Amino acid sequence: MGQRQLRAADGHTFGVYEAVPEGEPRGGVVVIQEIFGVNAHIREVADGYAAAGYSTLAPALFDRVERDVELDYDQEGMGRGRELAFAGLAREDALRDLQATIEEAGKYGAVGVVGYCYGGLMTWLAACHLEGVTCASAYYGGGIANELAQTPKCPLIMHFGELDAHIPMSDVDRIRQALPDTPIYVYPADHGFNCDHRGSHHEPSAATARERTLALFREHLN
Repeated sequence: MGQRQLRAADGHTFGVYEAVPEGEPRGGVVVIQEIFGVNAHIREVADGYAAAGYSTLAPALFDRVERDVELDYDQEGMGRGRELAFAGLAREDALRDLQATIEEAGKYGAVGVVGYCYGGLMTWLAACHLEGVTCASAYYGGGIANELAQTPKCPLIMHFGELDAHIPMSDVDRIRQALPDTPIYVYPADHGFNCDHRGSHHEPSAATARERTLALFREHLN
C-alpha cells in the first residue's frame, strides 16, 4: 500500500494510491475519488478492494490543479472540492488521467471502475468513453441525469440514496427510463452513505452496495 506516480498521454504526472492484494490479483480496480480528494476514506476503500483480491489504484485527479488534496467533510471542504472538481479541473484532463490509470490497472487483468459522488459521475463518463473498462459501479453520481445522451460501453450498475437532496428521485427515474437494462439500486440512505467518515454513513446500505459491486467484479473480472 502506498503512493506512486503515473504519466498521462499529454505528459502530466499525477499521484496514485496503490493497494495490492496478497497473492495473484483477480484483476485491476480503479477507485475514483469524491470531491474531497484521495483522502483517508478513499485509501481505505482501495485497501478493501485489494483485500478482496484486486490490484487497486486511486488516482489523484485534482493534481492537475492542486497537488495532494485531502479535504475534510465539512462546508469548507465541500466548497473547495466543488471548485476543484467543476471549476478548476477540465473534464477532458480528468478523463485523460483516468485513461492512464485504467491502462496501468490493466496490467493485472480486466479492469473494474468504481467511483463515489464526483467519482460516480466520472465512473459513468469512463464507462461511456474510455478504453479498457470491463465493468463499472457508480455511487450517487450527481449530474448523470444530464449526461444521458451518452451510452455506456460496458456492464454498469448504479447506487443512489432515496434521502439524497443532491440527487432527487426524479433524476433517478430519468436515468432508469434512459437505461432500462442497467441495474439501478436505491437505498434508504443519504448522499455519501458509503463513507464511514461522514454523518450520512449508513452501514447496511454500504454493505449491500459493496457486495453488489464485488459480485459485478467477480462476474466480469475474475
